[in-house]
Order: sequence, then C-alpha cells, then structure tokens
Amino acid sequence: MSEKDNGKTRLYLYDTTLRDGQQTQGVQFSTSEKTQIASALDSLGIDYIEGGWPGANPTDSAFFDAAPKTAARLTAFGMTKRSGRSAENDEVLAAVTNAGTQAVCLVGKSHDYHVTDALGLSLEENLENVRASIAHVVAQDREALFDAEHFFDGYKDNPEYALQVCHAALEADARWIVLCDTNGGALPSEVGRIVSEVIASGIPGEKLGIHTHNDTENAVACSLAAVDAGARQIQGTLNGLGERCGNANLTSLIPTLLLKEPYSTTYEIGVSLDALAGLTRISRMLDDILNRVPSKQSAYVGASAFAHKAGLHASAILKDPATYEHVDPASVGNARIIPMSNQAGQSNLRKRLTEAGLSVESGDPALGRILERIKVREAEGYSYDTAQASFELLAREELGQLPQFFEVKRYKVTVERRKNKYNKMVSLSEAVVVVKVDGEKKLSVSESLDDSGSDRGPVNALAKALAKDLGQYSRILDDMHLVDFKVRITQGGTEAVTRVIIDSEDGQGRRWSTVGVSANIVDASFEALLEAIQWKLVRDCESRTAAAE
Repeated sequence: MSEKDNGKTRLYLYDTTLRDGQQTQGVQFSTSEKTQIASALDSLGIDYIEGGWPGANPTDSAFFDAAPKTAARLTAFGMTKRSGRSAENDEVLAAVTNAGTQAVCLVGKSHDYHVTDALGLSLEENLENVRASIAHVVAQDREALFDAEHFFDGYKDNPEYALQVCHAALEADARWIVLCDTNGGALPSEVGRIVSEVIASGIPGEKLGIHTHNDTENAVACSLAAVDAGARQIQGTLNGLGERCGNANLTSLIPTLLLKEPYSTTYEIGVSLDALAGLTRISRMLDDILNRVPSKQSAYVGASAFAHKAGLHASAILKDPATYEHVDPASVGNARIIPMSNQAGQSNLRKRLTEAGLSVESGDPALGRILERIKVREAEGYSYDTAQASFELLAREELGQLPQFFEVKRYKVTVERRKNKYNKMVSLSEAVVVVKVDGEKKLSVSESLDDSGSDRGPVNALAKALAKDLGQYSRILDDMHLVDFKVRITQGGTEAVTRVIIDSEDGQGRRWSTVGVSANIVDASFEALLEAIQWKLVRDCESRTAAAE
C-alpha cells in the first residue's frame, strides 16, 4: 500500500531502539524496560518495533516469550543462515523464527569485501544464503525484511554485487529491502543518488527502507534524502540511541515528517498529531529508564529547543512566537522557556515574571534593579538559565514579595569515616541546623549514612535537618525530595568557586531548580537547598491563600 485516499504517500516507521539502540555503550535494557518502551512506541503509532535478537541473550529471549500485545508489527531480528546447512536446519535462524513474531528482519552482507574477507565465503554462496533465508521466512507466512549490511560502502566499491544481493532478497519475496549505512560515513547527496539508482535497477521504492548511523551527524539528513529519492521505510531509534555515534533519531524525524513541508503535505505516517504531543514525554521517559539527564539541545524535545535567551528574541516572541520558533512547542509536548541571564532584557524579564505569577508594569524601576542584580550575580558564578526557581526568589525579594518563613541562625555538617558491622568503611554525615521560626529557635540534627554507594552524604543530611523542624511549615515539605545534584567549578586555582544546581520535585509533579555559589561546596549546597525549600513554601502558601479566598 503506497497511496492513501487523501493522495499522500504512506511512509513506514521502523523502530530499533530495543535492538540497535541497545548497542549504545553503557545501555542494557531489562525485559520489563523493553516492554515499557515497546508500549510507549506503540502508543506513538510506530509501524514496526524490533524487539531484539531472540536466542542471542536471555533478556531478548524473555522479551519475546512474553511479548506485549501491540498494534505495531513486533519484529524479531537475526542473521541469514550460515553456510553448510539449510535454512530449515540452522538453529540460529530457528531461534529467530520460533519467536513467533509477525515480521522477521534478517541481516546479510552486501559488501563484497565483507563477504570474502570477513565471512570467507564466495560471492555466489552469500547470495544463496540470502535467497534461502528470506524464502524460509516467507514460507512460514511471516513478513520478511532484509537488512543489506554495509550497503552504501559496498555499492561504492562494487555496485553490481551490492545490487545482486538486494535483488536476491527481492526475488525471494522480501517485503522490505533495507539499505544500511552501517559505518555511518555516507552523506545525504550520496544516499539520494544511490537510492535512485537502486530503484532504477528494478527494486520498487515501495519495498525500500533506509537505515543510517550518525557518525557524520547526518543520519537524519541521509534518511530524508532516501525518502526524497523514493524509499518508503525509515529505520531509527528514540533519542538517536545506537552504537558509536548513534542511529537516525526518530525523535527528530517524526515531527519533521508531520510538521515540515514538503513532507507533511506529501507523506502520511502512522503517528497522528495527537500522538505527536506525547513525543517529549516519551523521549524523557527513555532517559529516565537510562538514568541519564536529557540533552537540552535535542531538536523538538530538548529543554532548550524553545528557549529564548536574548532580549531581542524574547521581545519578538511576546508579539508573535513564529518570529523565532519554527513549530509550536506544544505540538511535540514541549514548552517555551524565557530564561533569565545577563543577556536578558526587560521583555524577557516581564514574560518570566508573568509566568511566575508576578505582575510588574512596564517601566517599573524594580525591573532595572532585578536585571542589574542578575548581571552582578552571574559575574559571581550564579546561573539563572537553569535555576528558574532561584530567579523567581531573587525577583520576589526585589519586589518586596518574598515572605520570611524562617531564618537560619547557624548550621554545620561533619563527615566521619568508620567501619560498619561488616568491617566495611562507610561515611557518616551529621548535620546540625538552627533556625528561628515563629519567634522560636529550633535545633535539628540529622544523620546520613552512605553504605550503599549512593549519594547519601552531607548534602542529604543537611536537607533532612533543614526540613525536620520548621514548625507549621514542616508538613508542607513532606512530599518534597531532591532528584538531582550538579556541581561545577566556575574558576580554577586557589580562587575556585563552586556552583551547585539542585533539582527538586514534589508530590504535585512539580520540578524546580535552584542554585548556590560559594568557595565552599557545603555552603553552595546549603544555599541551593534553602532556596529549594523557600520556593516550595512560597508556591504552596500562595495556593492555599488563593483557595481560602
């Protein structure tokens, strides 16, 4: 099926996050994580989900044994049969077909150099392995896909043989012949030209797929070049996962196909505009599974994808977002950010104050004071780009709208190294915080024992002690916890300054960032902690006041 009633040509999306994406250094999905990712991909509207290589490792085998029910075609990956045995008697191929998936993708060599030197086979023997393997899958009433490994390098060295391999798969009735830029060195102009020549050789574009790697930062561009030339299936991964520099990033390709002309007006994909609004959430879900911080600069879904720092830009954005945004952030589930920095103008400032619920008239002298204070503090090492909650507290202070919930009179933290009952050295951090709240001094002590390799040191002890006894305000902090802690040295040598950014979260799903700066990492951490608590109290107390009214 290539044409729809609306006149658009159908493109098919094939996700290989669970297989090729798992080749990323440091990435190893559990079976339950693979199931979670597959469900998210299915909700998005992906056509094919490659679940892994059954028989290659226990995790992949377990995934197929309890395969999730999906509207997408769940696909098992493997290789063509080995020489010296029939397709019916190759146990490696059998493990793939026995997974019981609707579709099976087999990889085979299409570069003559790899056939003769890597496999030690004759060129004709390799062709027969491809034919027999694809025919075996088709005979089982499965949809067969053939990944032509190293195709573009092979085509440049020996175009006749690379085409023979693809035609062998076509003659065996493969549904898709996927042209793979396995080493990631092809450029968009090469991909477009070669795909056109493959189609001219007699392989229809409706049966051609493209699989690119990002070693020249061109994987997305090469995929689009293949589509322009006539390929109708695109393979890629969420967030561009993949070995070395990664695969084509479906998180970039999907919104481009849906939102950017001529693709949006020429082609149709399985992802709807409604589903597209969940793309940022799915992208960040994957990063959460991988326990890594999302890339802020990622196209469409990055936290900075729609951030407007310069005052001139922000002024125009307030009048018409299209002046500096190529798509609506909400279309991909993202949001516009007007960060505060020493490059900010009053347009940025008023926009950000409005978002914080602070209304200030244009020309108010407080605006100038806030901007000047930001510039001075950023020169000292503070950063308000990434610490929006700290910015809000700074602005409230200048505007005279920062309540005084409590006052810190003194604090200290000590760290002791000692052996536990298992004769293992552990760290015991003890924090003491004295605060004055409701006219009364309160002393709180908290310990934090790090005996598991996790971050349960002095910062955690300080956080627990600070929030332990704040009188009427303690209960407001019950659902608050720290989720990230970042340290950076902003100057070197003996005058080193430490910047600490703390990300906090609460039971209402809110996440906010605060910053502290000092030559002493404990002082910087405490400042960021203190502001995290203050921001939480400000917001929750305001909400309760508004509800009471």
